[in-house]
Amino acid sequence: MKLKRQPVDPEGRMPLMAHLRELRNRLIKAILGLAVGTGIGWLFFTPIWNFVTEPFTRIDPKHCINHKCDLVVHGIFDGFFIHMKVALLAGAVISSPIWLYQLWAFVAPGLYKREKRWTYAFITAAVPLFVAGAALAYVTMDKGLKILIGLAPGSSTVLVGVESYLGYAQAMLLIFGLAFELPLFVIILNMAGVLPHSAIRRFRRMMIFGIFVFAAVATPSQDPFTMLALAIPTVVLFEVAELLAYFNDRRRANAPDPYAGLADDEAAPLDLDRIDAELESGGRGGRGDLQ
Repeated sequence: MKLKRQPVDPEGRMPLMAHLRELRNRLIKAILGLAVGTGIGWLFFTPIWNFVTEPFTRIDPKHCINHKCDLVVHGIFDGFFIHMKVALLAGAVISSPIWLYQLWAFVAPGLYKREKRWTYAFITAAVPLFVAGAALAYVTMDKGLKILIGLAPGSSTVLVGVESYLGYAQAMLLIFGLAFELPLFVIILNMAGVLPHSAIRRFRRMMIFGIFVFAAVATPSQDPFTMLALAIPTVVLFEVAELLAYFNDRRRANAPDPYAGLADDEAAPLDLDRIDAELESGGRGGRGDLQ
């Protein structure tokens, strides 16, 4: 018996069970992509591991055994878990186009065309900003390590565990990457009308002070060099976001007001041509559009 396909609602509405089934399918595809990426990360563990640990090899070896700094594995099973952890991290990066698309495909049909454009712009800018922040963290990691390990007494030997170093590296990459996304959120909130430039200008000093406080607290090493390496570029990006918000508010203020000249009890005119064009182009898509 051939089952009839459910008609697609032009407004993107679906029954709850249909939403849950689609969420399950999207999760399965994302998990399969992650599994494939993890397998690739396991196969290429050695070059990935050399790349991740390269900042540690640049520290001063005077506190290391035989003047050679090596990471220490403490447990019998730690080698396997380290392989698995690094492979999962690499797999998440390798499979990011798959699970990001599945997330977008699940959310996008419920968005209007204007909201979709904002999301496209958000994703387009978010990825380079995160990569730039992570790259800056990778470059500055050895400086923070040198400062921290250099604080050890002269007669002491520093043994750094692999788990400890991986935790430090992950925190640095994640914190720097997310911090570089802050200006993007400022722009999005301004475009949505939630955060006007007047409010940004009024609390500008407080926001900049908050960026420095965040950099001092969030960086794992909490040394002055790493704090400044995070705070200064973030402040520069924040200033760029403030400038864009200023021009966006000016553009919005110069746009004609469709409600000007109307009495309180008078209905606003409807732009029927524009509404018909949006309906024909599919302001809201159905769930069957994205597979």
